[in-house]
Amino acid sequence: MANKAYKFRLYPTQEQEQLLAKTFGCVRFVYNKMLAERKEIYEKFKEDQEALKKQKFPTPAKYKKEFAWLKEVDSLALANAQLNLQKAYQNFFSGRAEFPKFKSRKARQSYTTNMVNGNIMLLDGYIKLPKLKLVKMKQHREIPSHHIIKSCTVSRTKTGKYYVSILTEYEHQPTQKEVQAVVGLDFSMNGLFVDSEEGKTANYPRFYHQALEKLAKEQRILSRRKKDSNRWHKQRLKVAKLHEKIANQRKDFLHKESHKLAKRYDCVVIEDLNMKGMSQALNFGKSVADNAWGMFTTFLQYKLEEQGKKLIKIDKWFPSSKTCSCCGQAKASLSLSERTFRCECGFASDRDVNAAINIKKEGMKQLGIA
Repeated sequence: MANKAYKFRLYPTQEQEQLLAKTFGCVRFVYNKMLAERKEIYEKFKEDQEALKKQKFPTPAKYKKEFAWLKEVDSLALANAQLNLQKAYQNFFSGRAEFPKFKSRKARQSYTTNMVNGNIMLLDGYIKLPKLKLVKMKQHREIPSHHIIKSCTVSRTKTGKYYVSILTEYEHQPTQKEVQAVVGLDFSMNGLFVDSEEGKTANYPRFYHQALEKLAKEQRILSRRKKDSNRWHKQRLKVAKLHEKIANQRKDFLHKESHKLAKRYDCVVIEDLNMKGMSQALNFGKSVADNAWGMFTTFLQYKLEEQGKKLIKIDKWFPSSKTCSCCGQAKASLSLSERTFRCECGFASDRDVNAAINIKKEGMKQLGIA
């Protein structure tokens, strides 16, 4: 079984918007309450591990007696808040994330509800959701009939737009394709990547850099407004819309590029880079964030897997830039300012193209292809 999510725009009525705002608030309230109580229990019994193990952690049902208004919203949304907190603790104890933090009003507003006894249904231009009943929806693509709806996540953006992400489950057994066409991609700060076949870059437009001047101007105006005034809220919306546009442009471009690669090649080889470390070490924070390499590789991975193809990540310490793709000899050092790779064997090539060829060769070695 495989999962796939479909995201659509919602157009709730004024009454539905009020109920959504109430649900977002209740989910945040329950999450913070449970986190606070768990912290208190830990502080109280941290010296006695046996007593700590016997403690029962709070559930959303406990708060409904004290706070009757919690009954007005979807109970499954509150139950999912508890599951999210448990997952946050699991990620913390496994070392995958930091200790769970309290949710803020300024954070992303969303909640998740589950499919139970047909409480979620897709109708002509509408979606039926628990408590909300029928909500108008712009369904720009069809969900296949063999896909079973498992849950829905309703969210609100900073610009006041509502979306629903419908998680579906379906039987999917892709036949593994024979690897014939392989490409190596070397990360490029300016063009996103350079491929090993034609030495072409993705020509990434760097949407954030393009909008930087306009964004700085709007943020300057916002800083001069009195906080929480009408003019401040209008200006905040302008800044939020700019950021949203940049994010949408970036996501659209990355989807299209990853689709092209997944359609053309049977296997894509990339380096397993630590982008956060790279941005901190080289002071390229804005450029690295603008490229969104992590998002690109995520898109590429699931698009390849859907077709039974492969994405191979090679070790980040592999000397792809320092190694000659012609004779295999590695240089002791290579500065960032050297954009042309020259080897003692007489081979000369663009630094990024040479690295991309080496990445492809290393990936083929891992596949066992000569």
